[in-house]
Order: sequence, then structure tokens, then C-alpha cells
Amino acid sequence: MSKSTPISHTAFFSHSTRDASPWSEATASDIKRLPFGSQVFWGIPFDLADASESSLAVAGAAGSSSTVSLPIASNATYLVFAHICDSRSSTTTPIGDFDDPQTADYATPVVTAPGEHLADYVLVYQDGSEHRTPVRRRFEINQAASRMQSAFAARPHQDGIPLDHRGPYPKNTWGRMQTIVNVGEFGPLENVQPVDQSVAPASWSIYALPNPHPDKTISELRIEPTGAAAIGIGAVTAFSGSAHPLRLNALQTLAISSEDAAFDPATASAEVDMGVIARQRPNNPFNAREWLASPVHGWGEHADIEHAGDDLLLDVTATQDATLKVNGKEIDLADVYASGQAASSDGSIKATILTQERVWLNVKVVDATTGKSTPVRIHFRSADGRYFPPYGHRHEVNDNWFEDYGADLKLGSTNYAYVDGEFSIELPSGDVYAEISKGFEFAPRRVKLEIKPGQKELEISLDRITDLRKDGWITADSHTHFISPDTAWLEAQAEGLNIINLLAAQWGDLFTNVGDITGQAGFQSRDETVVWVGTENRQHFLGHISMLGTRGAPIFPMSTSGPTEGYFGDPTWRAMSEWADECRERDGVVIVPHFPFPYSEVIAEVVRGRVDGLELRDFSAPTMDTFAIHEWYRLLNTGYRVSAIGGTDKMSAGMPVGGVRTYAHIGDDEFSFEAWGRAVRAGRTYTTSGPLMSLSVEGRSPGDEIVLPSGGGALHVEAAALATMPFHTLQIVLNGKVVAEEKTPGGATTAQISETIEVPGSGWIAARAVSEHKAQHIWPVHFNAHTSPVYIQAGRDELFDNPTGEYLITVMEGGLTWLDTLATPAPPARHAAIKSVFEDAIEAMRQRLAGDHSNASYSLGGHSHHGHSDHSHAYPHPH
Repeated sequence: MSKSTPISHTAFFSHSTRDASPWSEATASDIKRLPFGSQVFWGIPFDLADASESSLAVAGAAGSSSTVSLPIASNATYLVFAHICDSRSSTTTPIGDFDDPQTADYATPVVTAPGEHLADYVLVYQDGSEHRTPVRRRFEINQAASRMQSAFAARPHQDGIPLDHRGPYPKNTWGRMQTIVNVGEFGPLENVQPVDQSVAPASWSIYALPNPHPDKTISELRIEPTGAAAIGIGAVTAFSGSAHPLRLNALQTLAISSEDAAFDPATASAEVDMGVIARQRPNNPFNAREWLASPVHGWGEHADIEHAGDDLLLDVTATQDATLKVNGKEIDLADVYASGQAASSDGSIKATILTQERVWLNVKVVDATTGKSTPVRIHFRSADGRYFPPYGHRHEVNDNWFEDYGADLKLGSTNYAYVDGEFSIELPSGDVYAEISKGFEFAPRRVKLEIKPGQKELEISLDRITDLRKDGWITADSHTHFISPDTAWLEAQAEGLNIINLLAAQWGDLFTNVGDITGQAGFQSRDETVVWVGTENRQHFLGHISMLGTRGAPIFPMSTSGPTEGYFGDPTWRAMSEWADECRERDGVVIVPHFPFPYSEVIAEVVRGRVDGLELRDFSAPTMDTFAIHEWYRLLNTGYRVSAIGGTDKMSAGMPVGGVRTYAHIGDDEFSFEAWGRAVRAGRTYTTSGPLMSLSVEGRSPGDEIVLPSGGGALHVEAAALATMPFHTLQIVLNGKVVAEEKTPGGATTAQISETIEVPGSGWIAARAVSEHKAQHIWPVHFNAHTSPVYIQAGRDELFDNPTGEYLITVMEGGLTWLDTLATPAPPARHAAIKSVFEDAIEAMRQRLAGDHSNASYSLGGHSHHGHSDHSHAYPHPH
């Protein structure tokens, strides 16, 4: 049985939308923008007349106090009105020299006489008794247009429409779609448009007048205007229900189940008549025991786990008397709200409220060693597997490129929030599951919690497995984008980073983080976490180069040579070598990001000694034998010494800062960005997505050089790895070949190697760890790590692999070919200068192929050493 009955009053309407006489010019215009005809507002049907006909019952025009009567013939619990009032007010409250408080200088329509008594709506019962309700401006009624001054007791007719932040996006609406909420003034999704801030939407005021005597029949409604302003009634609907028809209950998640084997939650239809389904999705089955027992904590779950269960989940806010319809079967929500669950009349569909009782908690996460609160990345879920974010964080994290750069993260199918250690959250009572992570030196936790009714406080502790900072190590992400410096600092703290390099960049006509460049450590830097906004200077064909810690003005242009990095028609203005030289002149650190892509001039910069480190993050295979690692080995095997650097290239909420990071050993130096830069240049580094590494060759550390007689000799090598996530192999690599390894087929969090290795001549030794498990970054990576090498100089023998040298020359010659054929050219002098970078590097390589080793500075790349290294810092075991 329908709860709402529209009452037809067409015969009693006195004015059409074309009749402007009762109204101000603004109201007359606004009325023409109102919807007419049969409408449903907030789930309530209204029988509005056609706009071309007499469509309004008007009272109080031109100061008239003449009454208007409308037949009702109902004993409904509420009469629901679609009505409006004129914007002009007869109540004058002088302001300065102005008698009328609403002047022409007001840019948008405003309500200047709230509470102004405009009429009495009188319910006249069949027994002759009456009930009178005053109707006041901005309380029970409002003018047709106002900016952010909705009525206190009536709603604008536009109800809420849920949006999908994933799109598709109508033109110019991406930002508004991210709110997930449309105020409804544009109707269906295809009509969503950018809000014109200069034009307020035209709205009916939807007012529910309560009937205090529903046991008696209302014969008529008598409207007694005061004459203060005209009012217009467009429609009246009789509503019979137990509660206010415009008052929504708090959002609840309903699990919809069915015994019908054909029920498919992925395709099921659902609607609620007097409310909003904010979100609809199949349930994600959650096995708490398996989740707690998983060997991988803190790094997300594979997206394939996000598969449909048997139930449909609906996030619903609705009135007490609303009806939910699923696949055409109706369920009274009043029954659901009363008992927690209800079924359709035939019993085929059942709705159950999940986590009906919830509490607000103040949560504190503490470092178990210090007892102090500490920033972390955190995830909470209910016993049925739903994510509950801390307040201020999204329920659904958007991991698309450049679309969500708040303090949220999505790894695989798992959402996380970055918090500063103390926060508020609403959680369900009963069993709740939490996952807490903080970088690579704290053991991530998955824990089952019991939240009690009325509980106010919650404390969770996190244990350190090691503190490498005390042993002279600092850790950094060399490569992040888009987030603000303040958000970068929070996320770095939560991931255990000491330095986060936030890189401004050009992407066609889009420039990001340029306004954050200060030429010094960011003012956010504190508590041994430094934020430095540098630049990633990019050339789509020849290569990218990151300018870290550059002091003073930024190094421009940040991109050249047209799309996708530059803009259409941008000439090839500068060589990467020129960018690098300028960065070093300003005490900066030069890193090749996401090595080796793009790959051409990058080789020339390594050959010319312009590069301090290569960003190695291609841990997509558990063997570590990826293209990026092998290309680095090629450079090492031709004698070019360049450090291993870790960075994420974070460009979305699908990548954690420091998910791949650099550990650099500064020893007893005071912590600073400059100390980190010196360690990078010296090669005292390793890149890692989890394992913490140590390597010692005859007591020497990465970046050091050991001198042997011509023909080589035996060297004792010690390597170790420690991790919070299991890894499966620890390896020693000599000139790119594995010469020793320790395997743990079931996975382990510690491993050591102590071996004596025969070294036949000049070369390099490094250690690496590999895992079969993955972190679910947007580009998933295995928990792998690779140290920079210890270098060996055997007599005067130079490490140089001739076939690799020819290969590197070919790639550089390709860059020259591109410059002379396809590149948008700069003026001739500039073009020649850029070509000379390639020509010099190719000539140096050819001399080495011919056996002329006089150009020693090129042969040793970034860290040129002869004899034993001056760096005597021990490479500590991570314990």
C-alpha cells in the first residue's frame, strides 16, 4: 500500500509561471526554472501542474490577507508541500543608509528576513476543529533561490545522488565526482555539470506539516497570509507513516542475502524510495583466521582477492518508513531498523544491518620501545571485512594517476590511512581487525581487537626489529610526485623515512609542485625527516634526470622535445648533462629515475661521470634478473661506478612513499640532506623494498675499492639480510653472476653468507636478497634488495666488457640519429652543444674499446678511487 497520495489542486490554481505580478523580478525568473508536472521529491510523489497552465495557488500577493482554501479529504499523518515564497520582504531592518536590507549590491540571492511570518496553514477537520501552524521565511518555506541558506524545517526539492569517483566523468566534473555526493540539482549523472557559483539553483521548499490528529479527517487546508510576502503552493501530498517523511536515519550497511541460487549480487538491482543507496557492491569474503596467519602483513592483498561473495552490500540512509526494493522484492525498512533484519513478504530476500552498534574512539599508536605515539599507516576492518577509515580519510581510496593525493593509500584491494599516531575513528562494537605498518624497521601487525560498547580509548603498540639510524644509516625515497610537502612529511614519518624527495615536474601543459620549490629543505622538516622539493627534468626519448637537493632557483626547463613530457612543439633545448652540471654546481644530487627508461642519453651521462646514482626499483621478478638490473650490470661491467638508489616514482594513492627506498650509510656524520648526498656519491647505499642488507668484503663496505695484484685473488665476503617479510634467497654477485647463495625455500626473515670467493681480476661484488612474496604497490614488487658494489682493482687491469661497450655505443648513436631526424630542433648552436654530449661519450667509449685508457675519469664514472677507499665505515649488520 502506498504511503503517499498526491492531491490534485489544479482547479484551484490561480497563477501560471508566466504571471509575474505577485513576484519580484528575481522570483519570477526563478519560478520558470522550477520543475513542474508529475515529480518525485525525496521519495514523495507530487502532482504539479504543467508549467504552461495555471500551476500555483498564490496567497499574500501585494500585501493581501485574503485566505485561500484547498480541499484535502485525508487523515494522513503529514501533509507535504512543494511551495515557495517571494524574495521581497516587507520586514525592514535598516542597515546604515539602506532601508531595504537586501540591496541590488548583493551578488547572489540571500534571505535577509529569516523567521518572517508569512502565513498560517490551518488544518480544518471534518468535525469543525482546527490546527494552526505558522509558516515562516527560511523555516517552513523559503524563496525559490538562495545561496547556502536552506530552510531550517524544509528541504530543497533536490535530493542526494551518489556518484562513482571512478567515472565516467562528464566534462569538467572530475573534482565534483570525487565527493561521491551530488546535491541533485543537476539530476541524472549525464546532467552533472560544474556549478555556476553566480547562479543559485531554483528549488521548491519541501515541507512536511505534521497532523496532530491523524484519527480525524482533514477536510481542507486554509491558507491565511499575513501579506508580508507572496507565497505559492505548487502541490500537496498526503503522507501516512510513522515518522517524519523527510528525516533520514544514519547511514547503515545492509547485507542482502537470498536463498535463490540465481541471485547474483554483482547484477542485482536495488532501490530505496525515501532515501539514498550511497554505495552498492558485492561483499568481499573475509576469512579472519587466514588473514591473521598470512606471512605478509602491511603490504596489501592481491586485487584478485576482491571477488564477489554471495551477499549484496548496500550503504543506505533512509527515512523510518522507507521501502527497499531488491530485484523487485520489497522490504519495509521500519522492520529492519526495529529488529536488525527483515525479509520480503515471500521470504526470498533478507536484509540485515551489519555492525549496528558503533562507538567513537580516540586511538593512540605507540612505539613499544619509547612508549611515545608514532605516525603509522593503518587499516581497520569489521568482522565482515569492510574497511573503516579514521576520520578525515576516504572509505574508497582512488588510486588513479593524479586523482587522489591525500594521506590515503590503496595496496591491491586494501585501503590504508596515514595518521600521525593519535586520531579519532568510529568503529563497530565487537570484533574488529587492525593492520598497522611503519616502514621496514618495525614489525607490521595484524591484530584482532574487541571493541566494547561505550569504549572511548584504544592504544596499539608497534615493535621495532632494528634501529639502523643508531648505526649511522638514513633512509630516503628519491622520487615522489603530487602530494603536498606537509602530506609528504606525514607519509614519510609513517613509513619510517628520513628524507623524502618530492619532485616538481612538467607533464605537457601541467606543472606539478612547482609552487612548493624553495631551494632548501622544506619548513616541514623536523624530527629527522626532511622534505626537499626538487625537480625531475624529463626528455621523453633521451631520458629523465632527477635534481635532488638543488639550492636556489629551480633548474628549468623541466621538460623538452614535446609530448609526452613537454608541450607540443617544444624544442630540444638542453642536454641532460647540462641539467646535471647545474644541479651539482648548486650542491645537488643527480639521480637517473626509474633506470633505464627512457634510455639513450642516460648512458652518456654515466660515461661522462654526471650521475650520482641509478634508481633501481624493478623488482617485478623474484630472481632479481630484470632488465633494469641487467642494464646496471652492463654499466658496472664496463667500469662505470654508479650507486644503487631506491625510489618509488609515487604518482598516485596506489604507491606508498618509501615502498622502494634507499638506505645510505653516513656513519658518524651529523644527519642532513648533504650527508645523505655524500653517502650516495660514495656508493655507500642499497636499494630495497623490504630486506635490510649488509655486505663486507675483507672488511670493506659498498663504495670502497680493494686493490689486488694483477690476476686477482681470494676475498672473504660476508653478507646478511634482515626483514619483516619473508624472503627466500640471499646471494653474492660477482660481475653480475651469482657466486654464492643461501636459500630458505619456506621463507625466512634473516639469512647470512660467509664465503671466500676467487676473484680472477678487476670487478665488483654486491649482495642481493629476493623474495617470492610481493608488496601490492600499483606496480607490484617482490620484497627484494640490492647493495651497491664493493669494487676490486686487480693491478692495472681495467674492467671493460667489449661487447657491452659496443652495445652502449649503439644506443647512444641512436640518440644522435633521433636528434638529427625526429627531434624538434633548437637553434643550431644549442643543437650542436647537445650532440656534443653524445659525441664526447661515444669517443671516450671508442678509445676504451681500442685499449686507450687515458680517459680514466670516464672509466670510473661517479666514484673514482685508486688504491683503498678512504671510506672506512663498517657496514653494520642490521640487528
